[in-house]
Amino acid sequence: MTVPDFAAAVDAIVPVDATAAADAAAHHDRLTKPRGALGRLEEVGIRLAAIAGESPPPVPEPVTVAVFAGDHGVVAQGVTPWPQEVTAQMVANFCSGGAAVNVLARHVGAEVVVVDVGVATPIPADAPGLLHRTVRTGTRDLTEEAAMTPAEARAALDVGVDVAWTAVDGGARLLVTGDMGIGNTTPSAALVAALTGRAAEAVTGRGTGIDDTTLAHKVTVIEQALRRIPPGAPPLEVLAEVGGLEIAALAGFVLGAAARRIPVVVDGVIAAAATLVAAALVPDVVGYVVAGHRSSEPGSAAALEALGLDPVLDLGLRLGEGSGALLAVPAVQAAAKILRDMATFDAAGVTDKGDPR
Repeated sequence: MTVPDFAAAVDAIVPVDATAAADAAAHHDRLTKPRGALGRLEEVGIRLAAIAGESPPPVPEPVTVAVFAGDHGVVAQGVTPWPQEVTAQMVANFCSGGAAVNVLARHVGAEVVVVDVGVATPIPADAPGLLHRTVRTGTRDLTEEAAMTPAEARAALDVGVDVAWTAVDGGARLLVTGDMGIGNTTPSAALVAALTGRAAEAVTGRGTGIDDTTLAHKVTVIEQALRRIPPGAPPLEVLAEVGGLEIAALAGFVLGAAARRIPVVVDGVIAAAATLVAAALVPDVVGYVVAGHRSSEPGSAAALEALGLDPVLDLGLRLGEGSGALLAVPAVQAAAKILRDMATFDAAGVTDKGDPR
């Protein structure tokens, strides 16, 4: 199948299967356990059935995590103490297998795909396996002008769709979001504020661990950028004004997964902001998303609440890279296995006492 662009992926997205979801919910009530006893694991299994259009759903494996990397012009405003060249250095680390995302991917048996969609500084030429999909070398400073042109935002969305589509064609049946970009909690918070209507102060966190003074400055920077966005601006315009190249690619990646009816586990605040963008473009995309974890960044909780998603994990993480989402993968796979392999009361000869609620 030909890899589509962003627009074609949008056209391919359909609602998840409500009948399969109902069948999975009814099947859970016949399993040898008190009804609802497996809590959120049951909800995830029902969602997987709805995505697959069958109950029980297939176990979502193999797994591919795509780490999209990009830089941000707003770093010039002093919103982070980390120098921009760390983005390229970490990309090289991903490619050589030494980062947290690599360790956790090996732990859960996931393939890692690293994508340069907008890194500003040179990446070592010997970085193995890096996908070069550069739209531009870093965004513009969102305090002064739009971070991207609409054409650049669409091109980055295309990159994400392409990577998702290629992974599925290669056999992946569960996709996981990853990200890297020094300063990217600033555009993420701006997107969350713009798309949820919350105040910048309420959704802006400390990112890599900034002090109170820098946090206050970061909020001011975001407020300044948000003033450019007119009320009711279309989501693509919002993305171009205050987003990031890797955030746009992540939104495309989520849309690409939905277009292929494949579940996607999203990571922390960067991925949550990207998912807000994807959902603003195509509301039906939310049915294909599993929230891997709730980041300690306040924008994460705000975005997940707006999306109506309950995270699988809440471990106080704020690393990014796909780390929290990868940790959730075994639970997501277990949710499908419960529906497939657990005995019913009738099959096991166990008396069902009925709904204890």
